[in-house]
Amino acid sequence: MKLLFLFGDAAVGKMTVGQELYKITDLRLFHNHMTIEPVIDIFGYFSGETIGKLRNVIFEDFAASDNYGMIFTFMWAFDEPSEWKYVEEIRKIFEPYGTEFYYAELVAPLEIRLERNKTPNRLENKPSKRDIEASERRILRDDEGNRLVSFDGEIPFENYIKIDNTNLSAAETAKIIKERFSL
Repeated sequence: MKLLFLFGDAAVGKMTVGQELYKITDLRLFHNHMTIEPVIDIFGYFSGETIGKLRNVIFEDFAASDNYGMIFTFMWAFDEPSEWKYVEEIRKIFEPYGTEFYYAELVAPLEIRLERNKTPNRLENKPSKRDIEASERRILRDDEGNRLVSFDGEIPFENYIKIDNTNLSAAETAKIIKERFSL
């Protein structure tokens, strides 16, 4: 089993790169909005606790399956100890199954991310982002409230890559990740 943590700031391209990786590997894609959007639809608001429970069920059942592996996309606030703990909790679910872990961080400047925030693919897969003005406010708030880009040398894991995908297509970025980790 392989688990690729694909993380980065809001609208950096995590889901789209994950979709391209899904096409060129045997990894299954689990982007964070696959649990966020149904919970918002059902509850009428964001419920972090419910989203976390749903994710854990998926992680537990997937880890015990015969699948080749998973791509999990999410935003990681590096200045929040609870976020580091969350990554460790996910690892603990998969470790008993001999899982190999990989970490790919995507980075791009704010102006690029604000443009990507409006792409048809993002808006199709993430209904909560369709109010562009509100989505842009959340991006700016997230950027001000947390550090969502790692410092050089901060990620201690062996299988880690940081990619500035400003001038790369999602397919090019996915190919770099696939080749780097022999996925």
